Amino acid sequence: MSSITSQQALDCRVLVLNKHYLALRVICARRAFSLLCRNLAEVVWCDGGAYANYNFQSWKEVSEAKRTFEAHKYDWISTVNFDIAVPRVIRLLCYDRLPGKSVKFNRRNLFARDNSHCQYCGKKFPLSDLSLDHVIPRRLGGETTWDNIVCACMKCNVKKGGRTPTQAGMKLVRTPEKPRRNPVIHVHLNHERYSSWKQFLDHAYWSVELT
Repeated sequence: MSSITSQQALDCRVLVLNKHYLALRVICARRAFSLLCRNLAEVVWCDGGAYANYNFQSWKEVSEAKRTFEAHKYDWISTVNFDIAVPRVIRLLCYDRLPGKSVKFNRRNLFARDNSHCQYCGKKFPLSDLSLDHVIPRRLGGETTWDNIVCACMKCNVKKGGRTPTQAGMKLVRTPEKPRRNPVIHVHLNHERYSSWKQFLDHAYWSVELT
């Protein structure tokens, strides 16, 4: 059985599909339940390639059985009158927009792309101990783009200073580039909790927006 609290469960991530089962974005469980309660979405349950669809009421009933026989597989929201499992995937009932292909250029996605590893020494650090470094310094014409920004620990950033890696006698762990899909989703896919997302994500094409 999940050991997280109901409050923590409300912050779990839920993959949102459009009505054609194409991935759109990731939202928190709190927002997902809001959509379900207003009949704007349904739960998509996946198991071994089989699918089942549930509205809020039927998902609540299914949750009662799952609570008895496989509670450990889910995170749970407890109310005064009932317990309900947090769905992993929901499908919007009246929305057919195709997901966009562009990955947003922001700090969160840069840290996720580099998996919080300094791209000079290769070590992993807490986000508070990482900075973003221009590979080619701005004073030398370097731009603020996917292929010129990398995560760097404080020590390596100070060592490199306003020089290129070659000038500083340093090497990049890997060449920076724009991800083809949202790197934050890749982080979630590594967690067993979100394994059911994989069948809805085409790694070579779709970029899922995290909101």
